[in-house]
Amino acid sequence: MLHTRTTPAGRRRSFREQLSSGRLLRMPGAVNPYSARLIQEAGFEAVYLSGAVLAAELALPDIGLTSSTEIAARAQQIARVTDLPALIDADTGFGEPMNAARTVQLMEDSGLAGLHLEDQVNPKRCGHLDGKTLVGREEMVRKVRAAVDARRDPDFLLMARTDARGPEGLAAAIDRAKAYVDAGADAVFPEALADEAEFEAFRAAVDVPLLANMTEFGKGPLLDAATLENLGYNIALYPVTLFRLAMGAVEDGLRTLAADGTQQALLPRMQTRSRLYEVLGYEEYGAFDSAVFDFTLPPGA
Repeated sequence: MLHTRTTPAGRRRSFREQLSSGRLLRMPGAVNPYSARLIQEAGFEAVYLSGAVLAAELALPDIGLTSSTEIAARAQQIARVTDLPALIDADTGFGEPMNAARTVQLMEDSGLAGLHLEDQVNPKRCGHLDGKTLVGREEMVRKVRAAVDARRDPDFLLMARTDARGPEGLAAAIDRAKAYVDAGADAVFPEALADEAEFEAFRAAVDVPLLANMTEFGKGPLLDAATLENLGYNIALYPVTLFRLAMGAVEDGLRTLAADGTQQALLPRMQTRSRLYEVLGYEEYGAFDSAVFDFTLPPGA
C-alpha cells in the first residue's frame, strides 16, 4: 500500500544476485508505474525504463531531448511501487563525464537498481536506425570512469551500451565493450546485433553480464528466452513492447469510438473496474481507512 515493501539497497543486491545466478532475467519495459505493478504480478524478474518510451510519453522522438531530471522523476515514481529491481536507459549520460556522474547519483537517489550509458554522440538516435555516430572510445571510457567514481552504492549496477555494431562492425563493438569493462562497467549492452551467431560471438568475447535487446521491428532477430539463456545471456530486454501494445489498442479504440459513437463494442477488450481496483489494492487501503473503501461495485463492473 502506497509504496513497495523493499528498499533500494535490497533490490540492488537482489539484482546482482540474479545476474550471477546463471538464469536469464526477463525485463519488460514499463509504460508507467501502474504497468510496473502488472509486470511484477505477471512474474517477471525485473523492470526496465526505456528512454524511447519516456520520450514518446512526452510526444518526443528518441533523440536526446529529455533531461536527466525528467527521467529521474519518472524513475522515482516507478521504483517506489514495485519490488522488482529497475534498470533505466540513461542515454548518453546527458552530457560530458561530469553530467554522467550527476546522472548516476540522480538515479541512485530515485531508487533504481542500475542504469546504462551509451557511446553515441548527441543528438543520439534509436539504436536500430541507420546513421548513428559514436564518440571516440577513450571519450566513452572517461564517461564510464566518471560514472564509477560518482557511484555511492557499490551494488548500483553500471552498464555500458555500445552502438558500434552498425557503424564500426562487430569486432569494434567487442573491442569497445572490453574497454568499457576495463574502465569499470559491471555489464554490457551490445546494441543491434545482427543474428544469433553475433550474440554467440559477443558472449564468447566479453566476460561480464550481457543484455540482449529484443525490441520489435529492429535490426536483430527476436530470440526466445530459452535460446538466450542457452547462449549465456543474463537479461532479455523487451523495452517498448508494452507501449506498442497499449498505443495500438488506444488507436483501435479511438477508431471504433469515432465510427460507432459509443464504446459498447470495446467493453470486452477493457480491463474491468474490479480488476483495476484489485491491482491498485483499493480494499487494502480501505482496511487502513474505512472511509476509503465504503462502496459496493455494480454487477459486472
